[in-house]
Amino acid sequence: MSPEPSAPAPAGGRQGSFDELGRPLRDVTFVVFDLETTGTGPAESEITEFGAVKVRGGEVVAEFATLVRTSDGVPPLITVLTGITDAMLATAPALAEVLPAFLEFSRDAVLVAHNAPFDLSFLKAACERVGYPVPAWEHLDTARLARRIVTRDESPNNKLSSLAQLFGARTEPCHRALSDARATVDVLHGLFERLGNLGVTTLEDVHEYSARVSPAQRRKRTLADDLPTGPGVYLFRDGSGRVLYVGKSASVRARVRNYFTASETRTRMAEMVAAAERVDAIECAHALEAEVRELRLIAQHKPPYNRRSRFPERVVFLRLTDEPFPRLSQVRAVRDDGGTYLGPFGAAAGAELAADGLLEAVALRRCGGRLSPRRTSPACALAELGKCGAPCDGRQSLEEYAAVVATAREAMAGDPAVVVAAAHARIGRLAAQQRFEEAAVVRDRMASFVRAAARHQRLAVLGAIPELVGAVPTADRGWDLAVVRHGRLAAAATVARGVDPRPWVDAVVATAETVRPGPGPTPAASAAEMERIERWLSTPGARLVQLAGTWAWPAAGAARAASELPERAPAPSAPSGPRTDRRMAHQPGHPRRPS
Repeated sequence: MSPEPSAPAPAGGRQGSFDELGRPLRDVTFVVFDLETTGTGPAESEITEFGAVKVRGGEVVAEFATLVRTSDGVPPLITVLTGITDAMLATAPALAEVLPAFLEFSRDAVLVAHNAPFDLSFLKAACERVGYPVPAWEHLDTARLARRIVTRDESPNNKLSSLAQLFGARTEPCHRALSDARATVDVLHGLFERLGNLGVTTLEDVHEYSARVSPAQRRKRTLADDLPTGPGVYLFRDGSGRVLYVGKSASVRARVRNYFTASETRTRMAEMVAAAERVDAIECAHALEAEVRELRLIAQHKPPYNRRSRFPERVVFLRLTDEPFPRLSQVRAVRDDGGTYLGPFGAAAGAELAADGLLEAVALRRCGGRLSPRRTSPACALAELGKCGAPCDGRQSLEEYAAVVATAREAMAGDPAVVVAAAHARIGRLAAQQRFEEAAVVRDRMASFVRAAARHQRLAVLGAIPELVGAVPTADRGWDLAVVRHGRLAAAATVARGVDPRPWVDAVVATAETVRPGPGPTPAASAAEMERIERWLSTPGARLVQLAGTWAWPAAGAARAASELPERAPAPSAPSGPRTDRRMAHQPGHPRRPS
């Protein structure tokens, strides 16, 4: 099966949002504003005047202007510059009265100012001073835009007075808030006219153009033009077709466009974009399919600019061997050899820590090689320390050692209570002796083993299910659908609101990938893929449509012990109740098989 097929469009289709298409400038409401202040810093200065003009589609909609009473006098230099005097402010409203009115005037609009950081810093300080939450203002800076558009031959500088003269502003700026705001409106429209000639017609385009993006990086933005607007996976390729980077998104086009803007600040990604010559995309039914495809494609291509999930084959398992005197060992794969396995672990260090946790509680032999009950050999120092029963020299019989092995197998595959109890007992003794660092080591070993056992049992349960069909409600009251076989995503689908889902469930099952499981807790997929499926099935409102087999955890399994450990990272939710299934409504969708 090809890993990168072009997937058909999902049933019912997904319409791109306006954000994906961009907001045309003619449809955006702008509030162009200016502030007059008593100084240059908001910490030690106050606002003396607000002036704002609301415009939409090139037309003035409303204006806002008011003086603001200050707690201190206006410095003489500011009076000379603006003409605002203490007498003018004596009867003006206070900031606590003016600010709410301005916030309401500018609500749901994009703020525009000349040297916007200055004015926004005073607005933020004013909100904090009055006790209002600081809004997340979307804004444009006409001075910054002018630096990208206006040449030195046209204007000696980017001051508002110079730009107003260049663009023929109807109002001359004079250091009064409303007059300066009116002049800034004309400058803004002049800049927009020039941007329109460059093909910049949406607010998103303006944000990108005003950012510090190299011309080469901006030119590559066309690589995203034909990409889908729905969920999917994207692959950046160089001139030879080699995959440089694989990513996923709920909106592929919008996400890829971000790589060609200043919003992408990672140096490695800038290097990747510089080397990229094309972007391929695979449409997906929903977010789960996109996540799974991303994992599989990263594992397949091992792109140099992906840091995670490139080598899922480099996992480690602990194996309790199947021989007369079993022992623990680290292996790279699970085989059907009669051994008891624990894992997978992402690295050998994690497996070693978990093994130490088990060996603290269960006296398994730690020597290598096979032992024979008919031939003895000298015991090591661990026997004298009570860490091993010494089956090697005959002190421990085959039957006695078998009881030790049975305890270890139960801790690995069932209830790890023996490991937890032994660790707590030793931690108590060490703490009483104030040997806290050693106690912490014992705690970490125990926690590593318990978490590994809980993860192993959780994955083994999902991996043992021959077939599971799940459905998750979408925002528009449709259904996302997944067919999971032995823990592997075999098909993904979506069904639109109002479509009868029942005819599709048989189709999605019939067209799903045939999965032949192998041994172990991850018989057909990586642990990362299985855990993403678990999280998806734990989404609020999720339903089990069909279930062949049993999805349940043992009541006395490792999950209970893991839940009592201190929080380290969010874990996927479990099936509810001991030894129970989650049976949910039958809600199918449109089939499509993931790679």
